[in-house]
Amino acid sequence: MSQTPAPGDRIRVDRSGRTYEGVLLPSSTDEHVVVKLEGGYNVGIDREEADLEVLAEDVYDVESAQAESDATSKIEFDEDLPTIALISTGGTIASTVDYRTGAVTAQFDAEDVLRAVPDLAGRANYRGRVVANILSENMEPPIWQDLAEAVAEEIENGADGVVVMHGTDTMQYSASALAFMLETPVPVVFTGSQRSADRPSSDNVMNAVCAVEAAKSDCAEVLVCMHASESDTTCALHRGTRVRKNHTSRRDAFETVGAEPVGEVDYDSESVTFRSEYRERDAIDLAVEANLEEDVELVKFTPGMDPAFLDVAAGSAGLVLEGTGLGHVHTDLIPKVEELVDEGTTVVVTSQCLEGRVCDRVYDTGRDLLAAGVLEGEDMLPGTAKVKLMWALANADGLEEAMRTSLAGEIQERSVPWESQR
Repeated sequence: MSQTPAPGDRIRVDRSGRTYEGVLLPSSTDEHVVVKLEGGYNVGIDREEADLEVLAEDVYDVESAQAESDATSKIEFDEDLPTIALISTGGTIASTVDYRTGAVTAQFDAEDVLRAVPDLAGRANYRGRVVANILSENMEPPIWQDLAEAVAEEIENGADGVVVMHGTDTMQYSASALAFMLETPVPVVFTGSQRSADRPSSDNVMNAVCAVEAAKSDCAEVLVCMHASESDTTCALHRGTRVRKNHTSRRDAFETVGAEPVGEVDYDSESVTFRSEYRERDAIDLAVEANLEEDVELVKFTPGMDPAFLDVAAGSAGLVLEGTGLGHVHTDLIPKVEELVDEGTTVVVTSQCLEGRVCDRVYDTGRDLLAAGVLEGEDMLPGTAKVKLMWALANADGLEEAMRTSLAGEIQERSVPWESQR
């Protein structure tokens, strides 16, 4: 090492036969170096195992960046602007780089969000609130209940719209849960970020901006707002009960299944356009029914499955069975399904197919399932069907009628291949 590198220097690090080049970030320990690579990711390396070389000094002003990050954004109330409640459950959309550790952090209030996404300034008055600070794979039904109560409280306190910042992996489940729990007179918009804020290709700014514009719109439903394509042009607005994350990492990972998105937000013009019918702002009064029956399982049938596998649902209040095609399972599983129904488990059959609806009247296996007492899940997405069954078991007077009725846009009147609608 020809000279001692300092934070902000561009360095080359050789370790165990591998070479890394990037900007040296401050580290919280003397034992490690933290390097921001060209692709935007940070990597931590054991200092004792690394050979460091300074390529250029002071290519990045860390002190100024840290000062800007630590600065307090003054939020001034503008009576001419709507009030948007920003609710965080975790995730990376409002995260910033911690210049002490080089890591991405998410300390959340309205000022934090404006520091992370300054493009939001001047669009609305904001209130920030934390319901949870978790990775979305750790989301649990009790947090859905807390979230529904928090959203309702913000609306009662005068919010003209709500934006829920959420990790993307389970966003579709949370959006479905709130769609059933809430009757909302204002938009409730979920958004997130596929790529962290410290990456050049991050989608956090556009998604946040478009979500706020959607929350100011006339569509008083639970929506998911995410990139409509890989380009930074438009965000799609998906109905919370019809959306699915269909890609692990693309910025346009979310799609409305079996239909077109409810609408879209143009990032440049800030215009919000709707393509299908929706519930209008103030059409209903606020109501929240957040009770859930958590003892509901979701099981995917596969060829060769041992019928004993369904024992996982023994004694459960409900089971969503993800069958093949029109809603089928192997004949050998039907006695076990009948046994579950007889013991009081509500069994709903959905399909593994991405589009189309269940119809168990076509083939013998389907008819046998109906005779065993299952309910058809129509064209509900399996995950949505599980969330709905959890809600219906705890709240609906007539369970069978509730599961067959579209309560929040989860069931479509007709299943028409989406390509034929274009």
